[in-house]
Amino acid sequence: MLERFSDKVKKGLRGWTERMAGEAQSGELQGLARTENEYGVDPFGFNLDYSLAAIAPFLWLYRHYFRVEAYGADRIPAGRVLLVSNHSGQLPMDGAMIGIALMVEGSPPRAIRSMVEKWVPSLPYVSTFMARVGQIVGTPENCRRLLEAEEAILVFPEGTRGLNKLWPQRYQLQEFGLGFMRLALETNTPIVPIAVVGAEEQAPALMNLKPLAKLLGMPSFPITP
Repeated sequence: MLERFSDKVKKGLRGWTERMAGEAQSGELQGLARTENEYGVDPFGFNLDYSLAAIAPFLWLYRHYFRVEAYGADRIPAGRVLLVSNHSGQLPMDGAMIGIALMVEGSPPRAIRSMVEKWVPSLPYVSTFMARVGQIVGTPENCRRLLEAEEAILVFPEGTRGLNKLWPQRYQLQEFGLGFMRLALETNTPIVPIAVVGAEEQAPALMNLKPLAKLLGMPSFPITP
């Protein structure tokens, strides 16, 4: 019974995605499928049917809440590519909106693979959700394997330092590593820079409760209105 209910919800969400994306774009989204094993997922856990259902609320946010304006989504080169962006906003809504933009504005659509922090797989439910929609832990080995498979990888070099900036630091790039540049050189991968404007304002952080973050095993615990 629970499985039937889950299938019904998934079908409804996928229909919502297709209606918001439009008939032409919905047809193209089917081309995002990856090689699946007997469990219906690719080697990293990505599942197209799950993703097309799961992105429905994010597509609604993209269209009607954040009202995103994306420029240059049709200029992402085919094949392997590293998309490198600034990071902000407490929750990774910037990454979600970039992903939606490349799926519904790109021609052809691209399913990007975002590099997430190593503590994400320790989170119940969230870890499974992230894997099913194609996001993976940002290790060099994972990146190499995906680039060898001609995937598009989204990287936020600032990591949680950029995500959890306080309001006085808005739009100031935080210290970041250069690992993505080494990978690009090693694998002959083009780098496409991305600039996100507006994520700073959608959830301004007033303070960071570091003792509580340490107690919970989180990189930070920002307080935002």
